[in-house]
Amino acid sequence: MYKFISKSQHAQNKSLSDSTEEILRLQGIGWLKRKIIANGTLYLSIKHYKGDDHIEHIDIDQTLSPGGMGSREERILDWSERNKDDSLFGAVVGRSRRLTVEEIDDDYLKTGWDFTEHGLIQSYVSSDTPKSGTSWTANQIWGVEEIDGVRRYVRHVFFTGPQGEEIRGRLVYDYTGPL
Repeated sequence: MYKFISKSQHAQNKSLSDSTEEILRLQGIGWLKRKIIANGTLYLSIKHYKGDDHIEHIDIDQTLSPGGMGSREERILDWSERNKDDSLFGAVVGRSRRLTVEEIDDDYLKTGWDFTEHGLIQSYVSSDTPKSGTSWTANQIWGVEEIDGVRRYVRHVFFTGPQGEEIRGRLVYDYTGPL
């Protein structure tokens, strides 16, 4: 049986987050879906636990409101590659792990973290180009930052597009309660 570490809900704070419009466009997401995403609020239901394998797992159910689009991220923090056919991004390959700030080699991804005692989470996802027909990577660091006096769940993103475009951005989420 697995052991829960935490279960929580968060809502994207659009006023503190950077726009994802260009990243989504470069990932091949159509105009209409990009507009729905831009005008909705993304909610995350996060379950963080240790599995029977004694490895950390993070399952995140993402729901867009209004619009009802959703997806599920299942991260196992062992840095092994896993393939997924994502409902929004298509065929992708991802891997995740816990790491220290010192192990991060990009200044943007390593800057701004306030609470690093237990490390940060790295999520590295790329398109499965032979299946998806596109080529991109999204290197994300997840953690907690204090913004405007409030501790918030944050993702720093370093995205590389099909023609080598580089976009750095920050996604900020407000805690809305336990699951």
